[in-house]
Amino acid sequence: MFTTENYNKVSKPIKALFNWSSGKDSALTLYKILQNPEYKIECLLTSVNEKYQRISMHGVRIELLEAQAKSIGIPLKVLQVPEMPTMEVYENVMTQTLNELKKDGITHSVFGDIFLEDLRKYREDQLAKIGFQGVFPIWKIPTKELIQEFIQLGFKTIVVCVNERYLDKSFAGRIIDQDFINDLPENVDLCGENGEFHTFTFDGPLFSKPIDFEIGEIVYRKYERPKKDDSSNTACDTNTTGAFDFGFWYCDLIPK
Repeated sequence: MFTTENYNKVSKPIKALFNWSSGKDSALTLYKILQNPEYKIECLLTSVNEKYQRISMHGVRIELLEAQAKSIGIPLKVLQVPEMPTMEVYENVMTQTLNELKKDGITHSVFGDIFLEDLRKYREDQLAKIGFQGVFPIWKIPTKELIQEFIQLGFKTIVVCVNERYLDKSFAGRIIDQDFINDLPENVDLCGENGEFHTFTFDGPLFSKPIDFEIGEIVYRKYERPKKDDSSNTACDTNTTGAFDFGFWYCDLIPK
């Protein structure tokens, strides 16, 4: 029997958190999910290196992350994690945070993943343990289409980190435009889905105003292989063959 009460239960949007990296894939995914009336994004969740107070892997200062959230108009939840945490440590911190958010009625977790099957399965398996479901709005969309849509929508993003295994220093600090895309080597995914590069999105249809910053120095960093923990058990992008043989170029962004 149809009743107003049943209608309200059906039409009430699902409360979800959004896994925000600060980069282009996150920006495009958030843009798409906000247009879906089935979901209500309650907060942005971002992992931050507790030692340096910068976004994990991206190296972006927490002040710029906070400026993004303010301009977007969605509350920010920061996940403080140690540098090079083990999977056990990372999972414990994440589980504790999700259990807290679950008390507010949040049941779904949105990701900007595109085609990494193992990563998606890992996320879904971990979420299932605490009664969450994963949502993947741009899953399996060709990255050539995604990057063109991103640019056409008016988003602006800057490359803040490049993996020297795939790209050299000259790509760090560049704005992603058609010239950038044309300059990418054939073995590099156009969205950097394999960890080739990371970005910081500073303008576009999500933002009430652009994020103001200055470009600082470009620095090189090479991660050391853990002395005690097996490198395959870290929560960073270091579980591939030869991962510690390559370093990263970081472009520092300074808040204005």
